[in-house]
Amino acid sequence: MLLVLLTVELLTVVLVIGGLAALPADRSTGLAALGALGLIALGVVHTELATGIERVRRRVAHASYFDLSSVWTFAGALLLPPGLAGVVVIGVYSHLWWRVWRPAGAGFYRHVYTTSTVVLAAIAASTLVAPHGLETVAGAGTGPGGMLPAAGLLLLAMAVYVVVNQLLVALALALTTGRRFALRGVLGEWDDHILEGATLCLAVLAALAALRQPLLMLLVLPPLLVLHRAVLIRQLEERANTDAKTGLLTAAAWRGRAHRGIARGRRHRDAVAVLILDLDHFKSVNDGYGHLAGDEVLTAVARTLTAQVREVDPVGRFGGEEFVVLLAGLPRGPEGRTLAHAAAERIRRAVRGLAVTVDLPGGPLTITDLSVSVGVAITGQDGESLEELMQVADYALYAAKRAGRNRVRLGRTAAEPGSEV
Repeated sequence: MLLVLLTVELLTVVLVIGGLAALPADRSTGLAALGALGLIALGVVHTELATGIERVRRRVAHASYFDLSSVWTFAGALLLPPGLAGVVVIGVYSHLWWRVWRPAGAGFYRHVYTTSTVVLAAIAASTLVAPHGLETVAGAGTGPGGMLPAAGLLLLAMAVYVVVNQLLVALALALTTGRRFALRGVLGEWDDHILEGATLCLAVLAALAALRQPLLMLLVLPPLLVLHRAVLIRQLEERANTDAKTGLLTAAAWRGRAHRGIARGRRHRDAVAVLILDLDHFKSVNDGYGHLAGDEVLTAVARTLTAQVREVDPVGRFGGEEFVVLLAGLPRGPEGRTLAHAAAERIRRAVRGLAVTVDLPGGPLTITDLSVSVGVAITGQDGESLEELMQVADYALYAAKRAGRNRVRLGRTAAEPGSEV
């Protein structure tokens, strides 16, 4: 793992130094170097204006994090030779580390690797555009029949910049977390990439402004600050919708997702199932091992729930030791009911097999013999609205509790045979 990460960083150093050494010692190189310094200066001004917002964003970001500095790094890739494009990234990211990452407690080596991925992305995009020159591309776009090829080259450069960066980031995540390298890890979340796309569009406008009137590049700063604030609001909303202990949706956020899921199922003529789960004898965990151990158990159960359902199925913490799951896209009729029961049984067995290790003052302790009781309701005979489904699932849950816990019960009658281990 370490060898792969170091190889990426070494390749970055070699390409930057090699690119700088290949530059001719003439006036054009001097002007390009001056342009690189100007882009770094604009990146510094941008970071200084947004430092407070960025520190908050880093604290509230759950996973992916875009710093919007690609306005300057991608503009450098469009305007400068590959070696100088890499220098722009290093300059902008060095200041970003000092003002944003370091105070937020981010690891230095992680930042070095992140910088390397952006340098390689910028060099790749610059290598694509440099042989033509942005001024030539922009001029061609004004002529008859030249607009589509010019726009196509810029879009290709954007795609190369994003894909190279994301591939290297996904590779690092796969190596450091042990997760399988997956296409979804490369693609990430759509909202993040819409943000990155908007930032790259601003970079193109900034680069074109630099060719005509460099002072016009300052006009990019106000919309950038608006983007910072808009993204911060979205991240704060996500944090407010997330349960702090388990990382699941809060009850209110889950209800909102559930309402939308039921409406979508009604349009597509699909069935939707609601599962209410209650952790059996959880009070004895808190009383016997303490509330911190109880929190570890809740977190482990939450991870188990999300692992046993699809990503499109919202999972929430409903309060205390109670959880809720919405299973969408089920077939109507007996088949959907069978699938919902099978999913609930799968969850029950997975929780039953949990072994949660917690660190106590007397040493580590493994908590076992955990179980959940599950109540299930499905659209059709159990109701059509979320309120009806919740009421029926809650009744079925208490039927499972009365039957001895560690059981699944379905529907209004709660008459289906449960399972016990």
